[in-house]
Amino acid sequence: VQLQASGGGLVQAGGSLRLSCTASGLSFRNYHGGWFRQAPGKEREFVAVVNRMSGRTYLADSVKGRFTISRDNDKNTVSLQMNNVKPEDTGVYYCAGSQTVLSGLRDSSNYRYWGQGTQVTVSS
Repeated sequence: VQLQASGGGLVQAGGSLRLSCTASGLSFRNYHGGWFRQAPGKEREFVAVVNRMSGRTYLADSVKGRFTISRDNDKNTVSLQMNNVKPEDTGVYYCAGSQTVLSGLRDSSNYRYWGQGTQVTVSS
């Protein structure tokens, strides 16, 4: 199983960025596709996830109204559209796959497969 994250980079505050996660060896029809991030000196935190069965999406309160997560079943990708980014969005973004129950979607320990991470830096 391999998750390949891409799309990170440097962006000014207020700008947009789109991250993509392409999976091989697993299907996002069978695995929840999630995004987490980790800022320097901080713990990894939940950002967003798309439910494997319903396709319903869940977002952290800190990104609601600015980020959206989507899934393309044909391409087996999960994408994170980041709009109106803020300096506090800076960090390494990781995509991950899980088959956990709904109550566990926001807990990184419930994710079995992880991508390598992509750096997002938001300048003020």
